[in-house]
Amino acid sequence: MIPVSEPVLGGREAEYVSECLETGWVSSNGRFMDAFESAWADYCGRRHGVAVANGTVALQLAVAALNIGPGDEVILPTFTIVSCALAVVYAGATPVLVDANPDTWCMDVAQVEARITSRTRAIMPVHIYGLPVDMDPILRLAERHGLAVIEDAAEAHGAEYRSQSGPDAAWRRAGSFGDASCFSFYANKLVTTGEGGMVLTDDDSLADRLRRLRNLAFENGRRFLHREAGFNFRLTNLQAAMGLAQVERIDEVVRRKRAIGQSYAAGLAIIEGVRIQAAPDWARSCYWMNGLVVDRSTGHDGSTLGDRLRDLGVDTRPFFLGMHRQPMLTERGLFVGEEYPVTDELAAQGLYVPSGVGLTDDQIADVLAAVEEAVK
Repeated sequence: MIPVSEPVLGGREAEYVSECLETGWVSSNGRFMDAFESAWADYCGRRHGVAVANGTVALQLAVAALNIGPGDEVILPTFTIVSCALAVVYAGATPVLVDANPDTWCMDVAQVEARITSRTRAIMPVHIYGLPVDMDPILRLAERHGLAVIEDAAEAHGAEYRSQSGPDAAWRRAGSFGDASCFSFYANKLVTTGEGGMVLTDDDSLADRLRRLRNLAFENGRRFLHREAGFNFRLTNLQAAMGLAQVERIDEVVRRKRAIGQSYAAGLAIIEGVRIQAAPDWARSCYWMNGLVVDRSTGHDGSTLGDRLRDLGVDTRPFFLGMHRQPMLTERGLFVGEEYPVTDELAAQGLYVPSGVGLTDDQIADVLAAVEEAVK
């Protein structure tokens, strides 16, 4: 079975982790914490990095640090992982949804402005499967309406967006936009710490607040004094050591992921009955996952195609199920009567194929042959 993704730990991970074990710095303090935070922030073009336990709590921490709470609304895509909505719900705020763009599968930025109300506090664009959201319209809307932007770059390590804001167009890395940007370092990400995440920001005071809330909101200068409810969202030095080793070879990983993605794009484009994520000229995907949508005319949906591919030795995963279809959200009375047809179609007909950085060219050829056979 060709797996969907497996981490490749080919750098100095063992060396750095061994140093943690030898020195005893295995908890949330140690030299690798600052080094990892600084290295990732620098790579993404940010001033501050605040490492946390996973990508879900990175979003939760960003929402909390921006003082978003009951009575507030946050606009986000319905086609995303539930972590995005959870971060809003945990704060007592209300998630407000927009549908996916049928070509890019990211949030349809043309729908955002109509969802802004007097209660809107933030917009949460989510880069999907390695492809950035069209960020300029989001940033303009946020500035015009005085809204925060929380960029979810969990799936977009090394991806780039060509921003037209300012005097000249410039390519910027995902994670460099808005008030705060959030990453996941789960095992299937381009940079992995097993579990782990990070919030990036350019705002000095916001960075201080993120660090304090991450660590139970201890008061500066007086340990065990707490004026507000914080979180235990700390990352360990062991994980940071692993992450730093991964960041040291991120350019190599991104090059390989793009080569894999381009091979899939070329091969899937000639298979009748499937379509792939668009490649707009303002984005450079990192191809975190390579997805396809199977036409209903084939008689398949994503589930049946996945079953056929598994029989042919190819592992797959289904696409996200929209937030408007999540019982834990709808049972709260959210999204009543709302329809998001693009997301429903993607969820029904989509899946992604093996995409790990260790995938060989022969395996890619085998996957493409299996897809062609399975859709018949």
